[in-house]
Amino acid sequence: MTVQLFDRSAIATNFKFTTQQYHLMHEAGVFKEGDRLELINGEIKTMSPIGRKHAVCVTRLQELCISRLLGKVQVWSQNPILLDNGSEPQPDLAILKRRQDFYADRLPTPNDILLIIEVADSSIDYDRDVKAPLYASAGIPEMWLFDVNQKIIEGYSQPSRSGYKQIHRYDESDVLSMLAFPDVTFNWHELF
Repeated sequence: MTVQLFDRSAIATNFKFTTQQYHLMHEAGVFKEGDRLELINGEIKTMSPIGRKHAVCVTRLQELCISRLLGKVQVWSQNPILLDNGSEPQPDLAILKRRQDFYADRLPTPNDILLIIEVADSSIDYDRDVKAPLYASAGIPEMWLFDVNQKIIEGYSQPSRSGYKQIHRYDESDVLSMLAFPDVTFNWHELF
């Protein structure tokens, strides 16, 4: 007598993880120390290594944001944010509403985020085609995308379920300001 324990045709080829499962895997030591991973739409993605141009741009942006917005916001650098039960990306910078506990009791969620900044040297298509629509769908009001190779800045606003409705490309003569703080400006030249 043969007993069939499961139907092989019912096995999913791709398994979607929740943020809770993702955290349990991390706590159980499934991932190696130093792995650069993020959870996107239930899939665990390997992040690109950080190149020199990328690191310099992120550091410059972090310093500028802290100096111009000190006491008004918290600058969350290359740390996870919680978008939904299947997405926990790690943007290069997230400009957050200020909290006295520095988000010690939970990760920032879309309601906490004023601006996302992604910096790309090798991941421009991924940031533009995967992460930007994810941020828009979550209702994050604004995203800036820096292409460090081409020295291009794109600003995204007016989030919707299908993506950002407004996209603006900034060039060398432009000045950028955040929607949340329109009086705080950044000259294009100082950002690169």
